[in-house]
Amino acid sequence: MKNYITRYNPFDLTDSFFDDFFKDKKYNNQVMKTDIKDEETYYQMEIEMPSIKKEDIKISLQEGYLTVSTYFNKEKSEKNEHGKYVHQERSYGSYSRSFYVGNNLKQEEIKAKLENGILFLTIPKQDENNEYKYIEIE
Repeated sequence: MKNYITRYNPFDLTDSFFDDFFKDKKYNNQVMKTDIKDEETYYQMEIEMPSIKKEDIKISLQEGYLTVSTYFNKEKSEKNEHGKYVHQERSYGSYSRSFYVGNNLKQEEIKAKLENGILFLTIPKQDENNEYKYIEIE
């Protein structure tokens, strides 16, 4: 067996601390990655949801925010010929993403479909009202 001598650098831990500190975890999601396409009359959202069943997905619309949430439970195990675990990983948790879609949208207007691990949401565009309302001065 070889003994390797490594040089001690007290700043190694500091460097790795700041690497994680400056990464914005809010936008660095490993789950529920989302693409949004701007079509002529609607927005098409595509959200990655691999291995998640339709029954485990909840979509709600409240105060102009469309929220997609799910409970994720994935198990992977490998066994040798005697049935003992050689390697086992378990992953579970709940995930949620919210998107502002406007206050005038109704829940019935949003269409959802889960296909091949991707959740497709069709959200109709709202009419832009660029009319300014002026206040009369007395």
